[in-house]
Amino acid sequence: MDAPPGRSRLGAAIAPFVERGPLGALLLGLASGFPFAMIASTLTTRLAEAGIDKRAVTAFALTFLLYNFKFLWAPVIDRVRLPVLAGRIGQRRAWLVTLAVGVMAAVSWLGAADPVADLPMVVAAALAVAFLGASFDIVIDAYRIESLRPNQLGAGSGMSQYGWRLGSAGAGALALVVAERAGWPVAYSAATMFALPALAAALLLGEPAGRSAAIAAPAMPTGLASRLRDTFVAPIADFVLRPNGWIVLLFILLHKIGDTLANLSLRLLLNDLGFSKDEVAAYDVGFGLVATLAGILAGSILYGRLGMMRAVLLSLLLMAISNLSFAGLALVGHSVPVMAAAVGFENFASGIGGVAVVAYLSWLCNLRFTATQYALLSALASILGRFLSGTTAGALIDSLGFVDFYLLTTLLALPGVLLFLWLMRREPGPPAEDPAVARPA
Repeated sequence: MDAPPGRSRLGAAIAPFVERGPLGALLLGLASGFPFAMIASTLTTRLAEAGIDKRAVTAFALTFLLYNFKFLWAPVIDRVRLPVLAGRIGQRRAWLVTLAVGVMAAVSWLGAADPVADLPMVVAAALAVAFLGASFDIVIDAYRIESLRPNQLGAGSGMSQYGWRLGSAGAGALALVVAERAGWPVAYSAATMFALPALAAALLLGEPAGRSAAIAAPAMPTGLASRLRDTFVAPIADFVLRPNGWIVLLFILLHKIGDTLANLSLRLLLNDLGFSKDEVAAYDVGFGLVATLAGILAGSILYGRLGMMRAVLLSLLLMAISNLSFAGLALVGHSVPVMAAAVGFENFASGIGGVAVVAYLSWLCNLRFTATQYALLSALASILGRFLSGTTAGALIDSLGFVDFYLLTTLLALPGVLLFLWLMRREPGPPAEDPAVARPA
């Protein structure tokens, strides 16, 4: 007896998410999100509870710079083989296991450090968590990309983002619950269990076969200068010497400027319009998370239906339009329904964009240099928007007002859209269903 058509369509929609590669991406995302949470809101809560000066608390945000500059040491993870362990389980899994253990140790150290008795020790531990967490991200991103077939990039990117958000929120929530009952050292140690899904992914996925094939031919050169050139220069040269390499880099640098400026200023708008903390928590945090998760699911489905390039274009347009919704909120004023609609639409669009753009960045990576190239591309995608937010956003809001500011952020999104339209004419992207298609070279 044939299955009903509706059930068949549902099964076909779910099937890409329960394949081994995307399930492994979910596990990797769970592990990737937890170190970030330990030095973000969790550490802020702990320091505030200990009575640490607000200026000292906010200074801990500088630890996140290590995440922005992780591309500087990503070549080491790409090219250096760990003795003994790499020979037994493979280079990627050797780094994954080693950094998982390192992150667990650093987080436990951060939990044991007393901010009242020895704040410099807390600083050192937080920097260790940031460095090892960023390094953990490098190998997780590379391992995910190399373990997914090109036709799995959409579902895999979506599952990875689900994992990251669940891992980050779950580790933060677990730490708070345990700290209330057993203290912060036990809470941080308990949160280290979120590194274990990465080890489960290593068992599930094995050593990436695609990378093994990609690096089989070229041998590591001899001589220090040649080794340094092969480790640090070759990954960048491989990218910029492609026919459209510079245009792709310019697109990646510009495409999120408007979105980043808008998002990092939203809390200022909500405060200026007089929304209460409860309203912000309920809608910007709670409802926003639900909308993001829905957007990730929608993005994964659209990726499968439209293909990578058209899904990226749609996401760019939606993210630009979402800035107009903030302008509308600024124009209307204090209105909970309008705020909920604006926040919900922006988070939904960001969820779709996360899937499509992450898949695109993953596809761009040469499997010989995955860790280095993805670390560089992901850093370029956020660095300019964050720099402008920290240096000019406040002055622009003061001089233009919120309505015109958000109209400006919408205009700033257009160069990225136009550049991508140009790229679509030159790079059609991978066939939607061909698992063997090569990435750009």
